[in-house]
Amino acid sequence: MKDLFDIGKKVIVVTKDGATGVLAGATARYLASCGARVAFLGRNEEKLEEARAYCAENGFEGLAIKCDVLDKNLCDAARDKVLSKWGAIDALVNGAGGNLPGAVVPPDKTVFDIDVKQWSDVLNLNLAGTLLPTLSFGEYFKKSKTGAIVNFSSMTAQSAVTRVLGYSNAKAGIDNLTKWLAVEFAKKIGEGVRVNAVAPGFFISSQNRTLLTNPDGSLTERGKDIVRKTPFGRFGEPEEVFGAVRFLCSDASKFITGTVLAIDGGFSCFSGV
Repeated sequence: MKDLFDIGKKVIVVTKDGATGVLAGATARYLASCGARVAFLGRNEEKLEEARAYCAENGFEGLAIKCDVLDKNLCDAARDKVLSKWGAIDALVNGAGGNLPGAVVPPDKTVFDIDVKQWSDVLNLNLAGTLLPTLSFGEYFKKSKTGAIVNFSSMTAQSAVTRVLGYSNAKAGIDNLTKWLAVEFAKKIGEGVRVNAVAPGFFISSQNRTLLTNPDGSLTERGKDIVRKTPFGRFGEPEEVFGAVRFLCSDASKFITGTVLAIDGGFSCFSGV
């Protein structure tokens, strides 16, 4: 019987930049370790070189391409490079995104103090940074009539998480974009092209470390609040996202589209009491 979860030899493109590079980058390396042929897309040449070295050292099939996801022409060029090397594309994981200080409301400030330009930039990075690669690689899916797209959302999209205004707004947009594109592609292309998202809960990264932990490693009050609201009583680990992305890239999820899969230790289902 066919292993529906097998992604060996599938060509999977992963975009990664900003803070999501931690989760998306680690996920990309995991997918490569499962036998997938992975194209790493990002702006940071150092990180791309690390991806090249990782694949070379482990004998994985990988391709690292410098690409700004906010430039449609560069996304088109990256798509063509992937097709030139492997001749097909099976999945796109939109992992690029991030936050900016001016789009955050500190405890001693109010929403009236935000930097509207940075708030707009955060929306653009996360939303346009998901849509533009989807349009580029979606052109191939339109022709091949098959393909899986996995977006990165967040728990901040589903309820009001204080302080992270811009990031929350952007990720709420990702949820809607995921559902909208799922319907659009199913209706206009066919059931072979699926669009889903993963919504990680709280993972400590370079982006949020100072919000969640003190210099001595102990939790801040905000960190404690999050752990209290999480039934598992802890933060997530990057590898706990891997399986969900693999599932959504695999044939095991062929009848799933428009879904935002929570990976949050129960955060989204707990009222707090």
